[in-house]
Amino acid sequence: MCSLATSGFINFMKMAIEQAIIARSAGEIPVGAVLLDPAGKVLAKSGNRTRELKDPSAHAEVLVIREACQVLGNERLSGCDLYVTLEPCAMCASLISASRIRRLYYGASDKKSGGVEHGACIFSHSQTHHRPEIYSGICEEEVVELMTSFFGKLRL
Repeated sequence: MCSLATSGFINFMKMAIEQAIIARSAGEIPVGAVLLDPAGKVLAKSGNRTRELKDPSAHAEVLVIREACQVLGNERLSGCDLYVTLEPCAMCASLISASRIRRLYYGASDKKSGGVEHGACIFSHSQTHHRPEIYSGICEEEVVELMTSFFGKLRL
């Protein structure tokens, strides 16, 4: 279970985990995301939908950023916070930077495909125009279990 002291972080990550569980039940890789406006109101939430939409870019992060931009009528999400269950890949990290998200919160690291603290480390590049504040390890054990059980069943 989540062990972070601040319940607000946990509540939003729990929403992202719910989206990951929905994605898993649809046969998608179980990643979920929730995007909040500067006042803490949920603008968008989604899970991965790459298989459903037959779109390799339909990652949870991409979907919530697209929806939030439409809701706000702006391509910039300055002051907005993103909660995602798994460390974003390089594509999603680049989009997070381009959309100017204020803070990124994620549950588990992704040593194979991550783009924040592993792999491409997008926010460390000198060409990166915007670097969000990053908070990792929120509900990490729960997210790791979700991912491990999903991939474990695929390998049977």
